This record gives sequence, structure tokens and C-alpha cells, in this order.
Amino acid sequence: MRPIQAKDPSAAAPPPVPRLTAHSDSADSDSAPRPDPPDEPARADAADAAHPARIRTAYGRQGPIGAGTPSGDLVEAVETVDADVPGAVGRALEQILTDRLARAGALDPLFAEELAGRVARFTLEGGKRTRSQLLWWSVRACGGDDEPAVVAALRIGAALELLQTCALVHDDLMDGSALRRGRPTLHTDLRNRYAGGAPADRAARFGEAAAVLAGDLALAWADDALAETALDPAVAALVRGVWGDMRTEMVAGQFLDLQGQLTSSRSRSQALRAAHLKSALYSVQRPLALGAALAGADGRTTRALCSAGRCVGMAFQLRDDLDDVFGDPHRTGKSRGDDIRNGKPTYLAALALARAEATGDRPALTVLERALGDEDLKPADLDEVRDVLVRTGARQAVEAKIDRLSARGLRHFDGALPDTAAKARLRGLLTSQAASRAEDGGPPERVSPPPAGPSAGTTAPGTRR
Repeated sequence: MRPIQAKDPSAAAPPPVPRLTAHSDSADSDSAPRPDPPDEPARADAADAAHPARIRTAYGRQGPIGAGTPSGDLVEAVETVDADVPGAVGRALEQILTDRLARAGALDPLFAEELAGRVARFTLEGGKRTRSQLLWWSVRACGGDDEPAVVAALRIGAALELLQTCALVHDDLMDGSALRRGRPTLHTDLRNRYAGGAPADRAARFGEAAAVLAGDLALAWADDALAETALDPAVAALVRGVWGDMRTEMVAGQFLDLQGQLTSSRSRSQALRAAHLKSALYSVQRPLALGAALAGADGRTTRALCSAGRCVGMAFQLRDDLDDVFGDPHRTGKSRGDDIRNGKPTYLAALALARAEATGDRPALTVLERALGDEDLKPADLDEVRDVLVRTGARQAVEAKIDRLSARGLRHFDGALPDTAAKARLRGLLTSQAASRAEDGGPPERVSPPPAGPSAGTTAPGTRR
């Protein structure tokens, strides 16, 4: 298949955004920024100030990222993207972020290096691009392979990765996490950057405040990438509606999560509701819906994909909860037991508490009540929690719920689309979402059955088993 070329920019691309002049200390430095003159050489200086070479080295490039390629022109053959979706989305990100770093450098080199550069590197150097892969294969499974759908899918896939950066940076800050992807979290990195030149409490506060700005910047760049994507008006309305809902759902879910921590909520239905809003929709259902919209799928297909994504997304979050407690930190890239230390109202913890209360298991209740929310929880104490989660049957019950949700989601999916290679790839992705990504086995299962208690299949109100 011939490479897909972007349409005539004059017909489809959004109008160019004026470049800003670099900050000056002259007397009129407080005046409004002005567009650069056409031949102004400051653009290259601004890009250098943002140090894009630090991004390039991760990809082995010799020249500027996206050099010679007009903004918005993503020249990829469908087969090339199919063979390496994360790589294709990464190339789209490189192009978008090089432009953003150049603009940041024009505003202020320190801002570009210390904050914008960290956001760019965080986005480019980690993650499996799962959400953008789901979007891509949703487009392909729904029959999208024309130029507008392919170009838009790569750009919006890149926007999803930037939105993920926002979510992770803010989530790590709210949870007080020290590690992400095996490296210091962004607020920790910024704190360490200034730890030697300021009192410890002020450096920590700076790191936290700057991380808020970093997440905001990633969200702004994500919105920019979406807004600058050429879309048919009808498709644009659908895509922007899904995008807007997704952002609000993420915030609502995060708020419920925080409120549950504060109030020490034990409600299983509230835990599932928070997980649904905070993660399930955003991680699976909304990427599938975006892909269906870009491909022009009909309402029946879109609804079936959304139903599949809702079930698989919940299974994904429940698996993440298990991996937080039982996972191997070398594989998760995160500290083990952060959900327990932060007192997160996960379905796993709520179910264990309910089972211990129902059976009068006072030792288990004591362990859980002492551990949940204990920021100084020791490894030995976490081992006790893990043992309780197994002994009460909570771990086994959550595993069973994951299996049921996954099976239900795949039933919705199988009837939604004709059998194609793209459908098979998308089905494989959905299946993998519920699989453990980091399990090390945990404490051994007890030979004796767990105490009788609430049904292992306890579900949220209104959810069919």
C-alpha cells in the first residue's frame, strides 16, 4: 500500500499558531509577546534551549525530531503502523513534542528545560502505549484505513499518551508515590533537583507544586494535539464529546478515590464506582469509542465496543489493585503496597474487610484496620496484609470477578465486528488487559477453604453475574 500523505494543509490543517519571542530583560519585556519575523534565527536557539537532543537520544536520531516534516503531516503506511503501533505513536509524539518544546524555549529556557523537558521525556521514555494501541486497533477493526482516519488516529493516540502523563503525574503526587516506571516520580525528581540548595521542606513543596504544573502542561498539550487534528465536522463532534467526557470522568473518579481515603470508606459499590470512573472508562472504553468515531462506525457497533470496554476496563483496574499488593516491584516499576499505605478504598480491601467482619475474624480485621492508611507500613506488615487477603478469600474472589468481567466483555466484543485480522489483534489486546502484569505469587494459598462469608461473586448494584 502506498504511504499515506496528509491532505493539502490549506484544505484540512488548522491555521498555524504564531511563534512567541524569547523572554527579554529589556525595558519592554513586560509587553505582550510578538510573533517572530519570518527569518528570525531565534527558533533554532529556542529549540536548543529546550534540549530536544535529550529526547532524540532515546530513539537514536541524528537530526531534529520531525525535521523537514510540516506540523500535522504524519506520513505512515497502514502496514507500517500495524507492524509497530507504539513506534508509530512515538513518532507522532516526537513531532508534537518537538514543536511544543520549541515554543516553551521561546517563552523561557529554564521553563523549557526544568518543566516542559521533563514532561516530554516522561511521555516519550516510558509506558506500553496501551490506550493508543486500543484506539488504533479499534479504528482498524471498524474498517478505518483511509488517510484522514489514519493520520487522526496517530495524533489522537499521541494526545492520549499526553493525557496519561497528566494522570500519572497528578496521581503519583496525590498518592505520595516515590517510584514510577522504575524511576523517581516527577515530583520526587524535582524535589531532589533542588534539595541541596533549599531547606528540605521547601524543596519538597516546590516539587509538589511544580508537578501540578507539569500535569497541567501535559493536559494542555493533549488538548492542543486534539484541537489541531483535522477532522470531518461530524467526526469532530463525536471525538470531542468523548474526549470531554473522558477528562471529566477521570477527575470525578480521582475525587471519589480521595474522598474514600479520607473517610476510610468500606463500601464495595463505591470502590467499584470510583474504579469505573477513574480508570476503567479512560483505560479501555473511551479509547475504543474514539477509534469507532474516527472510523465512522455505526451506533450498534459503537455501543457493543463500549460495553466490551466497560467490562474489560473494570477487569483491568481490579487486576491493577491485585498487582499493587502481590506484584513484583521490579516488574511494576512501583513500590509494592502503596494502595494499602494510602488507605485507598479498593474493592480488594473492601471485600476483605467485609468477609472478615461477616465471619468474626478479629485477627484479620486488626491487621487490615492497622495497615490501611499506615504510611510507614513495613514489609513484614504488608506480608501480614497479603496473608489476610488470601485467607479471607478476597484475592480469590477478585480473581473470579476479573474472569467474569473479561468473559462478559469478550462476548460483547465478539458479536460487534466481522472477523478480520484487525479484530483478532484488538481481541488479543482486550484479553491481555486482565492478565497479571507483575505477579510474583505472594503468600501460598491455604489448603483449608476460606471462611464462609459474603459471596465471592459480590458485584456492584445492577451488575449481572
